[in-house]
Amino acid sequence: MASTAHAGHVNDPHDSTVGHHYTSTGLDNRKIAIWAFIGSECMLFGTLIATYLIYKGKSLIGPFPHEAWTNPQTGQSFPPILDIPVTSFSTFVLLMSSLAMVLAHDAVVHNSRRSRLWLAMTAILGMVFLACQAYEFTSFVNEGLSLKTNLFGSSFYVLTGFHGAHVTAGVLWLWSMFAIDMKRKLGPADAINVDLLALYLHFVDIVWIVIFTVVYLIS
Repeated sequence: MASTAHAGHVNDPHDSTVGHHYTSTGLDNRKIAIWAFIGSECMLFGTLIATYLIYKGKSLIGPFPHEAWTNPQTGQSFPPILDIPVTSFSTFVLLMSSLAMVLAHDAVVHNSRRSRLWLAMTAILGMVFLACQAYEFTSFVNEGLSLKTNLFGSSFYVLTGFHGAHVTAGVLWLWSMFAIDMKRKLGPADAINVDLLALYLHFVDIVWIVIFTVVYLIS
């Protein structure tokens, strides 16, 4: 009788624990997986940021990030390459995407149709950030800074490029969730999946704050 009652409890469609795969920690195994992934990504970005700092100021030729440079062979002058106003705007946009993601998750938890609005808004803000980064990269190349120009160019493009790739993955994930929401409406049962996406996006935003501070603000 006990085993029958237990089986009935497990298969009860109204049981809030159905569909959740909890571990001995009390957390869903998918949430543990995303935290493990974020931990590995911390090591990746920590290595890239450390590499940038190691090579910072050791480039023999310009353009340089914060200092003007004159080519001794051609006499051509290069202003500091970094465009702080543009990057400040893109940073603000990325931070606003985190706010929109919080509102999207809250809408899903409360079974609100506004989840579609906030998921789309988060994705659009991410795309605006990527557009700013594409503009910045294009401007830098036109001003003479490529991946092979100097140590700054190599470390800068690899660091910010990897971050941009992570933002791109987040945008694709967002549009996938938006498509699911449009097809069958995301509800409280989907909150864990939206929470995983939110954790990833918040991590990417925090990493950018560190990159923005280290690369753009500290000369």
